[in-house]
Amino acid sequence: MSQSAMTSFKDRRAGLILFGVLEVLLGCLCALLAPAMFFGQTMQAQMSGTPANYQMIIPGAVFYAAIAVAFVWLGIGSIRCRRWARALMLVFAWSWLVVGIISMVACAFIMPRMMASQPDAPTIWIGMAIAGVILVIVFLFVPATLALFYGSRHVRATCEARDPVARWTDACPLPVLAASLWLAVGSLSLFAMPLSFKSVMPFFGLLVSGPAASIFFVAMGVVWIWLALGLYRLKASAWLTCVVVLVLFGLSTAVTFLRVDIMDLYRQMGYPEQQIKQMGFISSQTMSVWTITSFLLMLGYLFWIKKHFRPAA
Repeated sequence: MSQSAMTSFKDRRAGLILFGVLEVLLGCLCALLAPAMFFGQTMQAQMSGTPANYQMIIPGAVFYAAIAVAFVWLGIGSIRCRRWARALMLVFAWSWLVVGIISMVACAFIMPRMMASQPDAPTIWIGMAIAGVILVIVFLFVPATLALFYGSRHVRATCEARDPVARWTDACPLPVLAASLWLAVGSLSLFAMPLSFKSVMPFFGLLVSGPAASIFFVAMGVVWIWLALGLYRLKASAWLTCVVVLVLFGLSTAVTFLRVDIMDLYRQMGYPEQQIKQMGFISSQTMSVWTITSFLLMLGYLFWIKKHFRPAA
């Protein structure tokens, strides 16, 4: 940022403190949701008379715990006007918003099919309308507000003026930093797979499970960490490897969903039969289309950030 821009900015320290406090409160809320999932699973098991399946909720509980730590950590950084907190909140907010937009599109596709199998009762429609409003607030309004605030040049100048020391987030362009952090978070999900969903893995038309799948998930978690570090260091070899791995993953998953019934996948993962019946409106072909679309979007993003990578010396 130029010197003239630095001297003409509006100090946003009060806003950084306010948003930081709100982020800490959101972190505390997410910290409560993690144990609430185990409590809910216990209550559901008691009501249905079936054993509680805690393995199914491990990924969700770990996710909420990680989000809680991230919110509290970033909130404290925002209160202290740290430039790394602003950069990470921008990555977090835009990622949240993109996922929210995709989720809303998926809901618009799935909800009519779900409602077709429900009785035509006014209370159900009212409940769905309330849920829709909550989803719009959580997935669209909140992340968009965070992205607009932390993306402001005044907020950036405030953080740079009050935290003049170069931070680790300054060594990497924000779009590349986002991809690096996505891979790092994805590695945690891969490491958690052997502990949940019985380590079932789609592999080019087959469903692989057991020790072989567990070893594969752990190995891919290590690869994901290596790629995250490589992207952060702007290595072209890491970018190319990421593209190749992503293409292979996308093809493997799409081919599997075209050849294997998606309900068989859910059964091997340990989903209760009653829950599988409720998801009967999801077809293997639909999952294949969604998978291909998702991987194409990720590939498009990788090619968009390619300009930041330098070839090996």
